[in-house]
Amino acid sequence: MSKTLRAIVVEDERMPRLTLLQKLEDLRPQVEVVDACDNYDAALQSILRHRPDLLLLDIQLQGRNSMQLLHELQTTMPLPHVIFTTAYNERQYLMNAIKLSAVDYLLKPIDKNELALAIGKVSSKSLTAGATEPVTTGKIEFRTASGKLYVDADDIAYIRADGNYAQVETFHHRETVFDSLASLERQLNASVFVRIDRSLIVNIQRLYKLDQKRRLCVLMSTGGTELELTVSKNGMDVLSRVMQEGVKS
Repeated sequence: MSKTLRAIVVEDERMPRLTLLQKLEDLRPQVEVVDACDNYDAALQSILRHRPDLLLLDIQLQGRNSMQLLHELQTTMPLPHVIFTTAYNERQYLMNAIKLSAVDYLLKPIDKNELALAIGKVSSKSLTAGATEPVTTGKIEFRTASGKLYVDADDIAYIRADGNYAQVETFHHRETVFDSLASLERQLNASVFVRIDRSLIVNIQRLYKLDQKRRLCVLMSTGGTELELTVSKNGMDVLSRVMQEGVKS
């Protein structure tokens, strides 16, 4: 049985937005709309907060381009599946959609049958991608030059991109592993290991202190060992937001 896709609709015109929401309502329980946004900034915040499986994304957002939105999202999270919607059948938009691995590209007014087919493509991709469960605790296996490395998830402080490879930083040592940051992100549980910018994944369960002025975070092991990490401004914003949401919940 396929899982329900959590979706966000991004459409700046009221009537097309309401029409699309109604068509998606008819596709329940295959799709659950968790939010609908009418501008770029609201969409960015909502996507970062909800981490949806699917975006139904208008190409143009009140003078701003949704391609820019996706490129901005890529610095902090793996992109959800994307179905572009547009009133214009322009080749350049289509080529950009292909480059961003969009699932589909639907022309307005959106045909309900075409929408259902596009949603079906996403469901198929999600089943394939979800064949393995993300790791939260216990031993995590990494590939190295000499074989395999097994590290307790709780002992990982952060993981940094190193070209096509990655540096795994524990509270005791650092190891280079033959896995890209993107592939590791898919293996790890996103509620624990959060990608805060293009090159860094942080274990937020080990986060102890944030120094906004110096853009410094302090991570602490279960045994009390502290490790300082300097992060980007965007990374600091992501960490602050994630921790605030965790406190509220």
